[in-house]
Amino acid sequence: MQSSYKVLAFALVAASSFTSVHVLEFCQSTDSDCHSHDSTASDNQLSPHTVKSRWNISVSNLLKDLDQFRVSCKKLIEAFPIDEVDGNFARSVKNCIFSRSIPTPLKGRLRLAAASKDVIEGILDLDVAVTQSDDFLHYASGGRRLSGSVPLAHRYGGHQFGYWAGQLGDGRAHSLGQYTNRRGEVWELQLKGSGKTPYSRSGDGRAVIRSSVREFLCSEAMHFLGIPTSRAASIIVSDEPVKRDQFYNGNVKTERGAVVLRLAKSWFRIGSLEILAQSREINLLRKLVDFVIDEYFFSISQDDPDKYLVFYSTVVNETAHLIARWMSVGFAHGVCNTDNFSLLSITIDYGPFGFMESYNPNFVPNTSDDEGRYSIGAQANVGLFNLEKLLLALSPVLSTNQQKEAKIILKGYGDIYQMRIHQLFKAKLGLLGEEEDDGYLIAFLLKMMEDTQSDFTMTFRQLSEVSARQLHNRNFTQMWALEDLSSHKLFSDWLSIYLLRLNRVDLKVPLLRQQNDSDLDRQHRMKNINPRYVLRNWMAESAIRKAEVNDFSEVELLHHILSFPFVTQETAEEAGYAARPPLWAKRLKVSCSS
Repeated sequence: MQSSYKVLAFALVAASSFTSVHVLEFCQSTDSDCHSHDSTASDNQLSPHTVKSRWNISVSNLLKDLDQFRVSCKKLIEAFPIDEVDGNFARSVKNCIFSRSIPTPLKGRLRLAAASKDVIEGILDLDVAVTQSDDFLHYASGGRRLSGSVPLAHRYGGHQFGYWAGQLGDGRAHSLGQYTNRRGEVWELQLKGSGKTPYSRSGDGRAVIRSSVREFLCSEAMHFLGIPTSRAASIIVSDEPVKRDQFYNGNVKTERGAVVLRLAKSWFRIGSLEILAQSREINLLRKLVDFVIDEYFFSISQDDPDKYLVFYSTVVNETAHLIARWMSVGFAHGVCNTDNFSLLSITIDYGPFGFMESYNPNFVPNTSDDEGRYSIGAQANVGLFNLEKLLLALSPVLSTNQQKEAKIILKGYGDIYQMRIHQLFKAKLGLLGEEEDDGYLIAFLLKMMEDTQSDFTMTFRQLSEVSARQLHNRNFTQMWALEDLSSHKLFSDWLSIYLLRLNRVDLKVPLLRQQNDSDLDRQHRMKNINPRYVLRNWMAESAIRKAEVNDFSEVELLHHILSFPFVTQETAEEAGYAARPPLWAKRLKVSCSS
């Protein structure tokens, strides 16, 4: 992979796939109706014409009794051989995809820390009022089994920090089954933190409040940013003590256990195929790839002799697009191992992630990553590495010629990524049409941001909010990020180029005449793309500290604010969520420990 990825290693605004968001200039309350219509959803199912509240669902059509809620494990159990050994003790598992594994109920008093109304009502067809019941606490934490559920733990392997780690698997997660909702969507429900499985190795199978709050908030925030992701329905916390050495320095502390109920169309990942190829279980590998294609890649015919090649090409393309989307919002996953990369190219397994604050291609959110392998600027390269490992795993089911073609496909990954990055950053800057120097304009801005340590999110957001006249006059009153950027000695040069570009006619595409684009149109378009709020680590940490003493108010507030990231909200402004990060935020550390 060429180092040129670092130059434009940061942009994402899906020009063609972003759904327009009708932004309110200033939202005066945190009421569920005080918002614009939904931004692009991670599952791309919501109609762009739905202007009413995304939660405006008739309660009479929603299920109020959890005893009537039903999932099914039939399709997965009938499709694959199941581990012949029973029990949750750690062991080497062979010749299967799943092991039966019963969740271990949390001990002590259970509390609901958070629930996503959008998931509960919009995906699971449940009246959100059920989350206040004791039944929900037990169902959503593993203490009681949903009707039709045969809890399963998934066997997979993976390359971790560049090295083959062997068998990994769901060490603290239990798949409850698939739910088909009223729109015909099939979602796989999973508990995270629900106890030991055959894949727990030396782990205790638990998650803690700290990591659970972060996963819940970030997966939901990413969805509302328009980025493909798993979803989170709820967090249940308990008084069960859990020992953790958070920074692997011998300082073991007692934390409290928690369980997240999360959902995805599928939890299959690159490591799902790698373990089978490494173990030479080729018939099972072929069966799994056939299943994944048949269930999730509807445009690929099972009769196509090149179906595995088409599947690989699709994953290469979508992975490039996903990582570009991450970059567009300054998101660093933190642990881009092959076991954390979805075959459906959705964001999964939130651990030591971070949203970059000061623009820095070398930003590393994970203090466990001593070498910076998973820095934000390296994510495109890591995507290539992971796709190479996917090709290696698929090789046993590809002919010699298909393997050669697959390598050619992989070589195109960089071009796909660069094209997407270019599109996204052009949109972030409000540029229409195509000009030869657009790439230079973007790279120039990013270099200034790096030199001045300008805030990534707010620089683009404030460029969206400032008028052309303010830009021309360099009037950045109360625009702290632009004030930082304007301190650069070359800012005036860049600004002249930018203003000229905004007023120039695109001769190649006459219908996209930038000069006919009003300043208000540009601002509106850019504000629909550049979020005002992202889940900064200090915001999550503040909510976590309160949650650990059973105050879940800030978790709830953040969940609401981040559900409308493009809308200016009074409560968010009062909380400082768009202000300069506090000094103590620089001292925060996040690790793999959870």
